[in-house]
Amino acid sequence: MSKKKMDKAPKSGSLLVELLTEELPPKALLSVSQSFADEILNGLVRHQLKLRDFTGRRVFATPRRLATLIPGVLAEAPDRASEIVGPSVKAPPEAVAGFARKNGVEIAALERRDTPKGAVFVARVTLKGAVLGAVLAEIVNDAARKLPIPKVMRWGEGEAQFVRPVHKLVMMHGKRVVPGTVLGLPAGSTTSGHRFMGAASLRLSDAGEYEAKLRKDRVIADFAARKSEIERELLAEAKRQKAGLGDYQDLLDEVTALVEFPAVYAGEFDASFLEVPQECLILTMRQNQKYFPLFSLDGKLLPKFLIVSNMRVDDPRAIVGGNEQVVRPRLEDARFFFNQDLKTRLEARVPQLAKVVFHNKLGSQLERMQRIKLLAGEIARSLGADVMQAERAAELSKADLLTAMVGEFPELQGVMGRYYALHDREPREVADAIEQHYRPRFAGDKLPEGPIASAVALADKLDSLAGLFSIKELPTGDKDPFGLRRAALGVIRIVVENQLPLSVKDLVDAAFGPFRGKPQTDLKMFFTERMRSYFLERGYSANEVEAVLSLNPVAIALIPKQLEAVRAFSALPEAASLAAANKRIANILRQAEAQGETFGDADVSAFKEPAEISLFEALQTASHSARPLFDSGDFAGYLKAFASLKSPVDSFFDAVMVMTDDKKLRGNRLALLTAMRKAMNRFSDISKLAA
Repeated sequence: MSKKKMDKAPKSGSLLVELLTEELPPKALLSVSQSFADEILNGLVRHQLKLRDFTGRRVFATPRRLATLIPGVLAEAPDRASEIVGPSVKAPPEAVAGFARKNGVEIAALERRDTPKGAVFVARVTLKGAVLGAVLAEIVNDAARKLPIPKVMRWGEGEAQFVRPVHKLVMMHGKRVVPGTVLGLPAGSTTSGHRFMGAASLRLSDAGEYEAKLRKDRVIADFAARKSEIERELLAEAKRQKAGLGDYQDLLDEVTALVEFPAVYAGEFDASFLEVPQECLILTMRQNQKYFPLFSLDGKLLPKFLIVSNMRVDDPRAIVGGNEQVVRPRLEDARFFFNQDLKTRLEARVPQLAKVVFHNKLGSQLERMQRIKLLAGEIARSLGADVMQAERAAELSKADLLTAMVGEFPELQGVMGRYYALHDREPREVADAIEQHYRPRFAGDKLPEGPIASAVALADKLDSLAGLFSIKELPTGDKDPFGLRRAALGVIRIVVENQLPLSVKDLVDAAFGPFRGKPQTDLKMFFTERMRSYFLERGYSANEVEAVLSLNPVAIALIPKQLEAVRAFSALPEAASLAAANKRIANILRQAEAQGETFGDADVSAFKEPAEISLFEALQTASHSARPLFDSGDFAGYLKAFASLKSPVDSFFDAVMVMTDDKKLRGNRLALLTAMRKAMNRFSDISKLAA
């Protein structure tokens, strides 16, 4: 009796599932571990072995393991009552008997139920709850199949497929091993510690001791805890070196996915390498070696770097020396590429762009550069900037694509162009524009500075947009292989945030110059949609944005100020009434136009009702006050000047029939409403606020 009780599975307990693998892809580790844990939880919920409750759930991820610990998992789901609808009461007795037999009930126990399709038999049955030991392997196998990984592999002689070979499987419910096979491996209670400093076999006696037992065996299983430990050690070591880390967050995530028990050590390299542009050295160390470069307080690279090692030792000289030896040839390569590139002027590389295809329907990079050069000059002229410098920067903007350094590190395009241009004694404005014409490269990135860099950056993005739209290479759904949404948003940000007096319509017209005969409407609509998204993300409401954009504004640099004006107007107590009145006026005028109504300017002497005379006079007074405010750019003041129309407008619609049978009077009233709508909606459609 006592032995039977001891062998019986617990009713509820913590469930641990771990896959011990070869080194997992570091950049995908976080997403893969989260997906693995989510899918296991979903499977347990689906079988009613766990409530959909994330409280207390743990997700573990190291280079060699994916694991999750889920509390409150049932060993067996409770039975549940269910009703199964069967055949019609008019069905043959054989069919009714078969239905009862299939569901394990007596014919006499079947119930009758009326439905829209007639009376039917219903069987009441009790469904047996799922047993954890019977379904867990299937749940984990399913979770492994659903991981967000593009490629899987096979290993050994088995047929199992996973992102990396799997060597051990742990499935424990409390103190008990849950039997089952996943990816060809039987479940057990044995994992492994640190690859070099831990035990090859580490037996668990309870699922809940997983994290603590691994920690003792030099594995920090929790990704966030490991990341926090690395960052703490990095900052402490940088402080000891009297240096800064620069921008290190992206690399921190990647390095956290490469180690299980981190230790930070400082290394050095020969200071003579600092003659190479620091961007090259930084990229070499971060991208190739996963080192953290160190910087002086003024942001200059120091001949030092930090190593995050997977080995914590008392004497790290061998580790540091080995890494210093490894980084030297990498830095030598960077110096070699740089010195070789300096032997050829940028302008000498330009003709070779003819051999580089931009797009098979849009020609070479040389042809594209020539289009950008013309467009950059035209934009610079509109900005009152030096046209020759803008055209020179555009001419050299793509030349560094043919350099050895950019060939090795494509991320440095533009950056290296600037260094090489300065070496060739090009004007600094030209060199800066070469680097900055790719900006903004991503959301939140810095913008090009100054009119010359802005002109080249705009020309570069507009040429891509116009060219690809002309051959119907448009973004579809979430697919945007040429980054056209990013390019359009870049144009908008440059014009709006740099406050450039440019019209998107004029820019699009100019960009389509080399693609004559191609429709431009699609691109203009595309820009409108991007502007809508841009301003919504900046916190303006949909109605506020629609009020301004619906009038197709020309000077988009003024839109933020106009949106602020619309927002200020919306806060006025008179706003709701005037917005509704504007909507009503718009509908009246639309119907009148459809009926072929024609009219000139409003004539006060032709009015009959006091209410329409009062509205006319109030509109004249408000317009007189508002006009200089608009001319000075005080858009908020302009709209507020019309708040005084609320009472006259309300009285007008209470007392006046606009569409009267008297044609002359009707035309005069329509003219008054037209004048009011034009005055109030000079830069925004106030009626949109009533939507």
